[in-house]
Amino acid sequence: MYIQLIPLSSQHPLKIKYILSYSTKCLKQQQQPHSSSTSPSSYLCNSIIRASLEKGSPHNALHHYQTLLRSNSIQLDHQTLSYVLEACKLSSDYKTVIQLHTTILKSGFDSYPSLLTSLISIYVSHDHLLDHALHVFDEIPKSGFNVVSANLIIAGYLRIRKFDNANRLFRKLPHRDVVSWNSMITGCVRNTRLKEALSLFRRMLRSGFDPDRFTFASILTACGRIGALSNGEWVHNLMIEKQIELNFILSSALIDMYSRCGRIETAKKVFESVTRDHISIWNSMITGLAINGLALEVIEIFSRLERETVEPDSITFIGILTACSHCGLVEEGRRFFDLMRTNYSIEPQIEHYGAVVDLLSRAGLLEEAHEMIRTMPMKPDVVIWRALLSACRIHGKPEFGEFAIEKMSSNIESGDYVLLSNIYSTAMRWGNAEKVRELMKKKGVRKNQGLSWIEMKGVIHQFKAGDRSNPESEMVYKVLEGLNRRIKLDGFVPATELVLMDVSEEEKEGNLNCHSEKLATAYGILKTSPGTEILVSKNLRTCYDCHCWMKMVSRVLNRVIIMRDRVRFHRFESGSCSCRDYW
Repeated sequence: MYIQLIPLSSQHPLKIKYILSYSTKCLKQQQQPHSSSTSPSSYLCNSIIRASLEKGSPHNALHHYQTLLRSNSIQLDHQTLSYVLEACKLSSDYKTVIQLHTTILKSGFDSYPSLLTSLISIYVSHDHLLDHALHVFDEIPKSGFNVVSANLIIAGYLRIRKFDNANRLFRKLPHRDVVSWNSMITGCVRNTRLKEALSLFRRMLRSGFDPDRFTFASILTACGRIGALSNGEWVHNLMIEKQIELNFILSSALIDMYSRCGRIETAKKVFESVTRDHISIWNSMITGLAINGLALEVIEIFSRLERETVEPDSITFIGILTACSHCGLVEEGRRFFDLMRTNYSIEPQIEHYGAVVDLLSRAGLLEEAHEMIRTMPMKPDVVIWRALLSACRIHGKPEFGEFAIEKMSSNIESGDYVLLSNIYSTAMRWGNAEKVRELMKKKGVRKNQGLSWIEMKGVIHQFKAGDRSNPESEMVYKVLEGLNRRIKLDGFVPATELVLMDVSEEEKEGNLNCHSEKLATAYGILKTSPGTEILVSKNLRTCYDCHCWMKMVSRVLNRVIIMRDRVRFHRFESGSCSCRDYW
């Protein structure tokens, strides 16, 4: 049994000085050959190491430990190892940590949960040592289970996007706390496992845990991203029922959720009802209006922000510039880009330059957009080149598209190849379009999978292109076929040139008919009564053919169809879209 030591910090400075002086003398004697000095006790060893730690010298603490170790004069106890682990943590000496881990196992100190917990806390701070942390955790006896350590490992795996590793550990935990649930729900959201996030949230409630503000913020984000309005409203009502007080994070999350679910008026009501003393609340409202194509209202909100003397930040201007880009307000965009520097001393970052490049490119000012890219103070990233590339199809400028693709080099994604091929097709350069398709085949490039969601009675239904996994798929395809016949009679012509396949026109048309947003819309029509508004969400930017298809369907059925893609909201009504075909 070892005597519990009184912290050195509580002792007189002269006493600490005496201990260090005496300890140093002992160390020197140990280093001399034929020294007759007896081995220092564990008390003295611990005092030496601990004194260095309390003086803020973890490297010295490790030096003393290594010196004692080499002289074979150290008498280890669990307290010694605890101090040395702390020194390793403070000095980021991971090599010694691994050696200590071995010592702990060989010397039988693995029966001390506190040592294993210390090992875990060190391992989780370094990404490549996370698996070591898991091994240590598995060595802890059930009687010494520590949910804090488990949460650290889960958070570590989620940090490096190893969701499955985190999920496996979470599932086998004998006990969980709110932090465990929050970590996994947030991990689901960050890894776009949005349906899983909602499922976990329901399991958390069934398990008897009370969600906190962090839980609600994460789950509202999930509802917004997937367009799950009914679920979002249920979560909001649950917050009211549990009397959760709104802070700026939750207020922002609510505004964001309603905005992304196509309920911009409700988002406005939330905005007007909360205390607007934090810029993130204003930013959420500005971004929500922007993705709904309401640029003039964005500008009005910014005027209110100035009147209420709230200081905008860089995110505020990203939202404003995005709104201007979506609505073609070139002069307003230029004005705000200058305003952020002159009035608020906010230096534009790459995101601001990207928004302006997008604004100019969409407006057909490709030369000016290219000049901005050329003169911007930082190296343009792939997002900026992609903004230029996207506009080339609309404005028939294949030469700019070729230049953008060349600059993107190794960062080219499948969607970029598709865009370039579409640019060539639009310019009737069929040979070039075919070369792009052949290059995609040669490199084994596959298009990113488009996913669409529609919520029915609180249940989220997911569709992918050509999907037949839904139990009612047969009826969905019958509805789709009927719609296609009706809109063709009304003059709809499928954009078959967008299909990157060497097949007949009929087969190309069949491929277009199976896009995920069309299947989700057909399912919505199947499951709702005439006149009901339909809300569909998609993870990618909708294609030109689907956009035209939605307009025609809204006209022949006299229905409102709201679709949120990766870029913005589209409200289809009476054959027109709220984006005015400017997206």
